[in-house]
Amino acid sequence: MTDISTSSDLTLRVGLLCAPAITIEFHGGYTDDYGRSIDGTVTFDRRDAGRRFRCTTAESYATVRDVVIGIGFHWEQRIDLSYPGDFELIAEGDGNLRLINTVSIEEYLCSVISSEMSADASPALLEAHAVISRSWVIAQILAHKHPGSCRCNPNRPESAAEKSEIIRWWDRQDHDTFDVCADDHCQRYQGLSQAHNPRVVEAIAATRGLVLTDSKGTLVDARFSKCCGGATELFGTCWSEQEHHECLQALADSPHPERLPDLRGEAEAARWIESRPDAFCSNPSAATLRQVLKGYDQQTTDFYRWTVTWDAEKLSENIRLRLPEARIGRIRSLTAVKRGTSGRIERLRLTGSDGEVVIGKELLIRKVLSESHLYSSAFTVRYDGFDADGYPSRIILHGAGWGHGVGLCQIGAAVMGEQGYSSAQILAHYFPGAKLTSATEIIKSV
Repeated sequence: MTDISTSSDLTLRVGLLCAPAITIEFHGGYTDDYGRSIDGTVTFDRRDAGRRFRCTTAESYATVRDVVIGIGFHWEQRIDLSYPGDFELIAEGDGNLRLINTVSIEEYLCSVISSEMSADASPALLEAHAVISRSWVIAQILAHKHPGSCRCNPNRPESAAEKSEIIRWWDRQDHDTFDVCADDHCQRYQGLSQAHNPRVVEAIAATRGLVLTDSKGTLVDARFSKCCGGATELFGTCWSEQEHHECLQALADSPHPERLPDLRGEAEAARWIESRPDAFCSNPSAATLRQVLKGYDQQTTDFYRWTVTWDAEKLSENIRLRLPEARIGRIRSLTAVKRGTSGRIERLRLTGSDGEVVIGKELLIRKVLSESHLYSSAFTVRYDGFDADGYPSRIILHGAGWGHGVGLCQIGAAVMGEQGYSSAQILAHYFPGAKLTSATEIIKSV
């Protein structure tokens, strides 16, 4: 699928827009498989599946109309984005057409880091994120090229202990015709419009070809989220329990990472979530937040602690629409069955008038309890206004953090950079025991 012959020439296939028809404006010189020049604006449909377009100059790029970003989130929108590199159109099984962009990994990273961070981010944060993003995306490439090389299991639901369980998770193996997608499911890749931040270019150059490896020399499947809520999570809470990653540990997001209470128990999780313990990510300034958050991300005012109040009837309907197979009827209660090391709920029992079901993992919980995505699954539940039959009229969720909480906390790392921590210190905090290694060494060993 992807050329991994050398780290400097490493390329990857990024899945862009998927739609019945795709409009592209070509700039600077492109040819098709027959060597014919293609320029200007062209609209393609499913009959064009299989066509490829190669850039002929270093200045060649293409503008793709109506690219959807923030898919499924409250900031979802359509914008025109421009991308470098080569392109291919493939048919999807649902009758749509998929556009795939083949681009060098370092050029991809320039766009990713600029799409995830702002021009105001500290050099330490940008360099740390460059290493993390490079580690993660090479892990995805190797997983496709050499299944099993990164201890990557096929994506399938964890086995349910009972028929009344619905356990699902989404990860890298969702994509089988390209390496990564261009949205939050993988890493934000918003093309040339984000790729010309000179500070990002410097950070990519300063870390060129460097990835994280563990004590065995295995590439670290580095993960990151917006805000850990003061405690990081284990890989198995969010994805496969059969995968263990020694550098993805449970720790407090503070100068004393070992001082993490056991948040797997309900009482301790409630005390943690319903208070505001000090952490790197607990009280960022507006200027620090701007390092990490794009304008549409700043619609949320507090990521560290938050509250969502549901009308119980509306929540019952939302569950029916988002997870129709649950069939629990009118909601009576939400009960945490299993929590992870950050207090995030891995399994949640929904009890209603027509029965009950246990759901997981954390992303499914976040989907079911929101019209888009709940900020995280680290929350407690309170009820208000019970009727004569014991059903609440309102259900209040008090929560912590934004995202899965595994690996680097972007807001916490931004604060660390502001406080004078180096990129090496940031990486050592969030990925204990990891070391910097040349990607070429990893590729040669596979």
